[in-house]
Amino acid sequence: MATATRTARTVLERFPAGAPRGQWPAEAFAAEQRREGIPARVVMDLDSDSFLVVVDGGES
Repeated sequence: MATATRTARTVLERFPAGAPRGQWPAEAFAAEQRREGIPARVVMDLDSDSFLVVVDGGES
């Protein structure tokens, strides 16, 4: 049986999944953060139907 490991994350920004361009704004924001040295990535929050730009290891 596999167990899930929870990692603390800081949410930098939220983008609605129903937006006309979908995930693109979230990916563009995350790429901008990475260019500034912040290891941001995009995850999908199914409960809120949003794309979240997060940084692992922060306070959630």
